[in-house]
Amino acid sequence: MAKLDTRAIGLDAGLKFMTWLTGAENLHYGYWPGLPVSAGNFGAAQEAYTAKLFEQLPEGKLRILDIGGGAGVTAGKLLALGHEVEIIVPSPLLAERCRVNAPGAQVHEMGFEDYAGSGDFDLCLFSESFQYIPLERGLPRCLDLLKPDGQVLIADCFRSDAPVADRSVARVGGGHALTRFRQMLTELPVAVAFEEEITEAVAPSVDIEQELFNVVGFAATRVTQELAGKQPWRHRILTRLWRTFTTPRTRARLDMRLNQRTRTSEAFVTYNHYMIFRLTRV
Repeated sequence: MAKLDTRAIGLDAGLKFMTWLTGAENLHYGYWPGLPVSAGNFGAAQEAYTAKLFEQLPEGKLRILDIGGGAGVTAGKLLALGHEVEIIVPSPLLAERCRVNAPGAQVHEMGFEDYAGSGDFDLCLFSESFQYIPLERGLPRCLDLLKPDGQVLIADCFRSDAPVADRSVARVGGGHALTRFRQMLTELPVAVAFEEEITEAVAPSVDIEQELFNVVGFAATRVTQELAGKQPWRHRILTRLWRTFTTPRTRARLDMRLNQRTRTSEAFVTYNHYMIFRLTRV
């Protein structure tokens, strides 16, 4: 039996959700300095994130490998700036959207680990995709794909070493451990040309996301209350089916996601480092 590709499913669902919320097909965090934190400003915050990321593009016309390029929105903007772009995405839906949003880009529908291209790129770009690639394979493979003076640009979450003091607080985000990543940098022929932490500047995205999930949770609770009060027999049947086909752990996780406020920007800042790295070969 084929294994479900939960990563691709999550990306596809995330794309639909963000398109509904912002009217654009961006899958990344927002960058919030100077913007009031509200769902209505999420699209503007995502545009500000892209502008922040593009500040680190090397000069000149570039041949760029956009690894985990989402729906191709970023690649489309890179093409508009005159760059040549190839995109790697693992999802058929995302690959289709890349061809629409970045029609001048070559799209590879596969995981980065399966990409067999010969390279000769000026830049390997990871915009919230580095965390999904095994640490020991990401940068070494990039070095095989870059020109001798090529660079790697990473904008992504990394895990901090902070211990979990309160189990009722959810660890938000993920990624590779930052300490292990820094150790890897000492083991490879790369130098850090630029580094900036923007954790607090992107953290409000977590609060917006949680508020939207709470809206869904509130609606589900109201429906349940109405059924229990006015159609108790139907409520009993649905409750029995729900408990039959879900585990206690699943129900607890859904309750936390939809009805609690354990995922917060404060928790994100505590347990994560959102970093921008530009690396050069040495």
